[in-house]
Parts: sequence; structure tokens; C-alpha cells
Amino acid sequence: MPELVFPSPRLHDSWLEARAEWGHDSHMDGAGIGSEDDVDSPGGFAAWTERLRGYGDRTRPVEQGRVHTTYWWIAEGDTYLGAIDLRHYLNGFLLDAGGHIGYGIRPSARRRGLAGWALGSVLYEARLLGMDRVLLTCDPGNTGSIRTIERGGGVLEDVRETLVGPKRRYWIDL
Repeated sequence: MPELVFPSPRLHDSWLEARAEWGHDSHMDGAGIGSEDDVDSPGGFAAWTERLRGYGDRTRPVEQGRVHTTYWWIAEGDTYLGAIDLRHYLNGFLLDAGGHIGYGIRPSARRRGLAGWALGSVLYEARLLGMDRVLLTCDPGNTGSIRTIERGGGVLEDVRETLVGPKRRYWIDL
């Protein structure tokens, strides 16, 4: 049975296996990984997961260009299946292209309904934070994500060109 867990060093091996499925240099939506993060060494991975957990603490400042974000990993036992994050508010880039919620499911775990299940769980968390609606975006050709967002209540606002390419932009009222 899958569950949402906070990022943890205990899933290091499985996380590395998932990254290999995506491709070493591929973007892993919802994971919060930056180009400067050392995720290969156990110590670097532990520091990275600690930093991810800290981004959700609104009493602590975040780096320039970041917003307070809560990260969860989708796991089944000791197996990392994917990630989902909830950005507590939007900056200009997130309003245009990134949205409040990002998620990614490792290739071998797709088509199991995990993204929809995780999205429903995080929408509940968004309500607890006092949010009344959230923005989600996806690439125009990502039919799996389009279905997930629309099944989750997403209403298409527009499709626009952004700094990172064209994006479909959906709002979900909470």
C-alpha cells in the first residue's frame, strides 16, 4: 500500500534506482533536486533530504527564488515510487509555469493511479494550509498528467508559452 512520507535517507538506494529509470540528468518533477545537490553520496543525500524537509517550515527563510514548499515521497515500504510537492504560495515563475503542486512518478510505477491518489492527498494538505485554490501546470503533450489534473478537479485556464516552454495551466478550487 503506497503512502506519502517525508524525504528520508533510508530510501537512498531506491531513489537512485528511480533516477536511473528517468535518466541520470533528467528532471524529476516534484523532487526538489537542484543541479548543485549531491544526491549520490550517503552524506550528501542525507543533507539534501534534511534541506527538503526544512523548506516546509514557514518560520525559516528560504533561498532567493524559492518559496516555502512541503515535499513528500510516494513510497511502498522501502521502494521510492515518486514525489509530490506543495508550494505554499507562488512567485512570478510559479504563477506562469510551475504552479502550486508538482509531481512525478518513476517510469516503472506509472499507470497505477499513484499520481491521482497523491494529488488528492496533497489537496487536503493545501486546505489545511488555508489555500482556497491551487494552480497545476503540465506540458501540452503529457496526456497522463492532463488526465490526472482533470480528474482531480482541474479547470483549464489557458495554454501559454513560458520560460520553460508551453504549459497547460489548471486551477483546482478547494
